[in-house]
Amino acid sequence: MKIKGGIDFFENGLTTNVRAMHLQTEILGILNANINGFDKVGYQRKDPVVSSFAEYIGVHALSTAVSDEVGRISTTNNPLDLAIGGKGYFQYSGPDGTKLTRDGRFKLDRNGYLLTGENFNVLSNNGMPVKLPFAPEKLEDIKINRNGDLSVLNKKTGKLEYVATLAVVTDQGVAVLEPNVKQGYNEYSNVSMNTEVLEIIPVKRNFEANRQMFILQNNNLSKAISELGKT
Repeated sequence: MKIKGGIDFFENGLTTNVRAMHLQTEILGILNANINGFDKVGYQRKDPVVSSFAEYIGVHALSTAVSDEVGRISTTNNPLDLAIGGKGYFQYSGPDGTKLTRDGRFKLDRNGYLLTGENFNVLSNNGMPVKLPFAPEKLEDIKINRNGDLSVLNKKTGKLEYVATLAVVTDQGVAVLEPNVKQGYNEYSNVSMNTEVLEIIPVKRNFEANRQMFILQNNNLSKAISELGKT
């Protein structure tokens, strides 16, 4: 017994060119988002990934991969500004559950809770919100070491009191053993403007090539229809 199988796929060139232009437009959107995120704290570059059969399924073949390379680290001298010197993320409690971020611009509320810039609770390595036992006289009384251990100076005893260890995890939620937390620093994006510009050039060329093919085929089709109308 002989079994034959296969896939037959027929469509006009106009549809193929439109699909290709749509795909290139979406890729340009990803690259432009990287450029716009160049000066954003905690932003991570997104790489466009095109799978097989993109010529048939268009934008459905497009996905993104997040670059986990460390970005540009700059000093701020604000004790509640934190950067991660290696790979990993801070954890915080968002409206839809636990979230991850590399944006370490934190603050304290009046109750002593450590919050993100969007007022969400920063989490410790035991999954609980980080809360100081008392309000420090100044932010400089808060000390955070490389492991993420947060302590606060007790003026009554003159000693640092351990509060909690900040949760620093991988994108899979696994604890990072040596996070290299830097107090008084911000991490800006890991985007390279030169890389983004070089990535955009071939995408624009592909878009323009498909656009020219679309115009050519459309003109030929219009002429053919016009000639048929004369007969």
